[in-house]
Amino acid sequence: MEVRFFSSAPNFIFAIIATLQFDSDRMGNETFEHILGRMADQLGHKVEPEAIEKLAAHYDLVMEANPLLHLTGPVSAEEFAERHTLESLAILKFLPIGAKFIDVGPGGGFPSFPCLIVRPDLSAILIESKVKKADFLVDAAGKLGLSDRVVVINKQFEEVRDLEGDYVTCRALDKFSEKLPRLLRRFAGKQLLLFGGPMLRDGLNAAHRTFDEILLPNSERRFLFVLAT
Repeated sequence: MEVRFFSSAPNFIFAIIATLQFDSDRMGNETFEHILGRMADQLGHKVEPEAIEKLAAHYDLVMEANPLLHLTGPVSAEEFAERHTLESLAILKFLPIGAKFIDVGPGGGFPSFPCLIVRPDLSAILIESKVKKADFLVDAAGKLGLSDRVVVINKQFEEVRDLEGDYVTCRALDKFSEKLPRLLRRFAGKQLLLFGGPMLRDGLNAAHRTFDEILLPNSERRFLFVLAT
């Protein structure tokens, strides 16, 4: 573990915390694979061993970049496995073989990367407005062997036109409630698979949209909202 000294105390403390966190996570990479495999079995997800290894590699990449890019909030390995990796797989039952889907605001690659890793038949377009996060997605896709099935577009979703893909997902878009009306208009006619809670439900009701909601595993307030086209 490398510890660097800074003249500013807050920066010094942050650097130590970030480095310790990353070293701890890397040391526990095998543990993360074990946790992921166990939790996948508990939740009824069939995930092949090769996919478990790639999902763990994705976790490692996110943790390495997290101190600078803030891809996720502070989470334990168990929370990451359940809340980020496995929760992402909830959309798979709605994606037919060979589907291409659009992920709006994927940040660290959720839900798209876990889905692409588990289902090699899928491909995706990732729309990420933040330059550094878009660069991370391109780099991570290459390291995870996903580049031939991933296109990363560094724009606001409103700016992108003529996108292939009949399915659109969104999990952690900034100011989601504010952007929801524009998202619904922009992707009218496509199947929307949106992760969220009561505020998203209220927004969909206010927009007079018909939807089904699926309570996500081990959660009381997190849902997958499946919108009628």
